[in-house]
Amino acid sequence: MVTTHNLGFPRIGAKRELKFGLERYWKGESSRDELKALGAQLRQRHWDDQKDLDWVPVGDFAFYDQVLDMSFTLGNLPERVQDFHGDTLDNYFRVARGRSAQAAEEHGACCGGVAAGEMTKWFDTNYHYIVPEFTADTQFNLDTSRLVEQLREAREQGVNAKPVIVGPISYLWLGKAKDDSDKLALLPRLMPVYCALLDYLKVMDVEWVQIDEPVLVTELDPAWRAAFATAYESFETRGVKLLLATYFGQLQENLDLACALPVDGLHLDAINARDEIEQAARQLPAQSVLSVGAINGRNIWKTDLNAALDWLEPLAQRLGDRLWLAPSCSLLHVPVDLASEETLDAEIRSWLAFALQKLDELKVLAAALNAGRRAVADELAANAAAVYQRRHSPRVNKPAVKAALARIDANLGNRASRYPERAPKQAAILGLPAYPTTTIGSFPQTAEIRHARSQYKAGALDEAGYRAAMRAEIERSVREQEALGLDVLVHGEAERNDMVEYFGEQLDGYAFSQFGWVQSYGSRCVKPPILFGDISRPNAMTVEWISYAQSLTRKPMKGMLTGPVTILNWSFVRDDQPRSVSCHQLALAIRDEVLDLEKAGVRVIQIDEAALREGLPLRRAQWGEYLQWAVESFRLTANGVRDETQIHTHMCYSEFNDIIASIADMDADVITIETSRSDMELLDAFDHFSYPNEIGPGVYDIHSPNIPTEAHIVQLMRKAAERIPAQRLWVNPDCGLKTRQWAEVIPALTNMVAAAKVLRGEVVR
Repeated sequence: MVTTHNLGFPRIGAKRELKFGLERYWKGESSRDELKALGAQLRQRHWDDQKDLDWVPVGDFAFYDQVLDMSFTLGNLPERVQDFHGDTLDNYFRVARGRSAQAAEEHGACCGGVAAGEMTKWFDTNYHYIVPEFTADTQFNLDTSRLVEQLREAREQGVNAKPVIVGPISYLWLGKAKDDSDKLALLPRLMPVYCALLDYLKVMDVEWVQIDEPVLVTELDPAWRAAFATAYESFETRGVKLLLATYFGQLQENLDLACALPVDGLHLDAINARDEIEQAARQLPAQSVLSVGAINGRNIWKTDLNAALDWLEPLAQRLGDRLWLAPSCSLLHVPVDLASEETLDAEIRSWLAFALQKLDELKVLAAALNAGRRAVADELAANAAAVYQRRHSPRVNKPAVKAALARIDANLGNRASRYPERAPKQAAILGLPAYPTTTIGSFPQTAEIRHARSQYKAGALDEAGYRAAMRAEIERSVREQEALGLDVLVHGEAERNDMVEYFGEQLDGYAFSQFGWVQSYGSRCVKPPILFGDISRPNAMTVEWISYAQSLTRKPMKGMLTGPVTILNWSFVRDDQPRSVSCHQLALAIRDEVLDLEKAGVRVIQIDEAALREGLPLRRAQWGEYLQWAVESFRLTANGVRDETQIHTHMCYSEFNDIIASIADMDADVITIETSRSDMELLDAFDHFSYPNEIGPGVYDIHSPNIPTEAHIVQLMRKAAERIPAQRLWVNPDCGLKTRQWAEVIPALTNMVAAAKVLRGEVVR
């Protein structure tokens, strides 16, 4: 009999209950006990949703991030929070976001907050994790409380629990040494703690532990490969069974290594590593389990179940009870329940599967393998009909869009002149001072904005009333920026629900869910639009709003757009054509918007590519192809403008040092990047690369409620000026401000503007 299990479940709740509970707690509107009770309720509900599986994950629930949870389990807390006492959960939030709840800080020693942990993307997803911090003196101390509490809860509910932990090599690999030490040198200190954790789970009569090692799908140098052998030899005599889980890619040269490790089972992502399943089945020891991730855990399209069975049936006949079935990865990356979607187009809805529906697909596959296809004939027939309908729908394939792609030539992606020739023309028009100040685009999405939007969607506010409300908020943003003394203004994006969804709603080829939320980090959730067909832009999308904002001020107003690569990477993308084709379609659509903004007199246009690096293949050998079409798409979008129009782009929370040449090749006049949490470490790339254009290293960490001081901003910018000539530096936050409150934004930007004035004085001297 085939065994079914899951690698992880969305933790936020079908209606984002965890998000709202966290934010109430942080604001002091609910107690710690109420937040913990909410966590227990969500876990109970999610385990009930998975009750038909043979093994259910436990420990995948986190109040902020699973990697941060592992840091606390291992006792690896940054030194700056080690002296704070009280509830562990508050210390946890201090690492995650710089402070915990208002009530907790009022009685603690850290009322002003501490530096939040660095945050970066989880492999090639839009999920952000809190980076573990290491030094040569790092010590580890086991804390089993979180995992044991969840395990006991699950057993009380009758769940057949499979604890989930991040493996030791991936944990070290994901972290950052805060000094010049070698992370791998910590392995001898780390392994006894992992062994003690497994011993503790054995005492609690745990049979299987899922140990996630996604780093195995990356290119590892010999030292890291050797570390796997060393680490897992330590587990060989433990009394629990280990399921080694890999996902997001192929193992390639690491497949032999993974099959040889002394574990009891291996999970492979069959969506990305389908060709490696047969080889793994041959190489694994005769008693080992092979877990096959046959359902896509990262996208929302229905699985072609009959096609999956065609290759699973021979495998099941060969492996028998040794075959396990699961989604390809944790379902953290997809929405919870398609059944909640009442307004989604019925035809498109029939093509989709969210987390609960993916578990249903898993059960159909298992039933077909265990009892034959006749046992689930109706389910397989309905699935086949939906797959066929999507494949042949005229709504998906549009000849006019394909013809436009065929007309693309290299000249469309080139500016008329090089940057040194464009820059003086732009300077003459804009008249900006040294160290010009700006923001990244959005301002707080206030209660008034959210109320007006919800009233408009509900039909309680007509379009004229809604537009008037949005214009009032835009005017407020403009007036606040003028009072602050910012140099290049933005309209604040009051009218935008999300930087991707807003554009998708106005492009042909997109569909939208009501409750298709996924976690990006902490309480931040996004609702990716569904890119189901060929893309085109019927009408201008932003020109009216930007033109109105510009009419309110004499200062330059930035037109704000989301770039094609980011729209692609932050959407649920169609899987029936190469991603590059969809990206080029998006590029042509956004290019039309750029040119319309320029015609409307907008002289500064920002095209955000926050997710450029996120789309990188996990293996460096495959980067070239991706970067070629990604950069080409940006240039196609941006480079039809005149020399006098200044093009900005923005990237956030991604290491970019190793792709700096490609970023330079985008040829944006100004790039703004996140550097505040890393203390300008991301600018190390400029020690060896002469970046030719202008750059704004973010100096205000907008993901923390902490307010940066003027002195701190000046210090950061001085570090930047050691690498980039002052004449080419901008001063700005590291990301948009929509998630912050005006009470935080105004003092932070006041300090930022004051810091720029100090820096200008230094340039004069």
